[in-house]
Amino acid sequence: MTVRVNNVGISYLIGDLKNIGLKDYVIQKVKGKYKAKEFWAVEDISFELQSGDFLGIIGNNGAGKSTLLKAVSGIMQPKKGTLAVKGTIGALLELGTGFDGEMTVRENTFLRGALMGYTREFMNETYADIISFAELEDFQERPFKQLSSGMRARLAFSIACLVRPDILILDEVLSVGDGSFKRKSEARMKEIIANGATTIFVSHSLSQIKQLCNKVLWMDKGKQIAFGETEKVIGMYEASITS
Repeated sequence: MTVRVNNVGISYLIGDLKNIGLKDYVIQKVKGKYKAKEFWAVEDISFELQSGDFLGIIGNNGAGKSTLLKAVSGIMQPKKGTLAVKGTIGALLELGTGFDGEMTVRENTFLRGALMGYTREFMNETYADIISFAELEDFQERPFKQLSSGMRARLAFSIACLVRPDILILDEVLSVGDGSFKRKSEARMKEIIANGATTIFVSHSLSQIKQLCNKVLWMDKGKQIAFGETEKVIGMYEASITS
């Protein structure tokens, strides 16, 4: 087992502060009349992954997919249920975030590697491959803020995928870049499968899910609709959207 999610629920407290304004909020808070509501973004999700599994998570916008990824990666804590993860995690949840705009591409690459727990020696050995895969050889000394959104996405993807974590978490990252980079990204994902890393992948592209994933989790409005083998779950999902 590398990932075990058991009846996990994640909630937010929401209120009407934006509607009533700060002054009325303070007055209501003092009088004890202000009540925040609890919104369950994820509720009763359960699945287990073994080493080498490639899980695709599907569902409409607002299904809770990205929230679940944040919990698995350790950014958020479940309000209920249990979540166990075994191994190092490489998470790429929001492309281009977590970089310093004033630092160079080279400096940011080493910084991201250090934040993921890799040694300077390892990053020295891996750096050239990361830059080559991202196709940024001519931009290594440029400030990160000067890169286009596509370049930023390529760098983030390359760092996450070439440092070889035990568990790789990807949120819509294969939808970026031109056709050539998409093909290269998909090929890299297949290498990751062959090398035994456990991968969790959110995508709206059913074709990518079919090509890459051996298991699928279907979510809707925070709830688990189905989990199992790719062909079976995708078939259920496609039948639901065409009926």
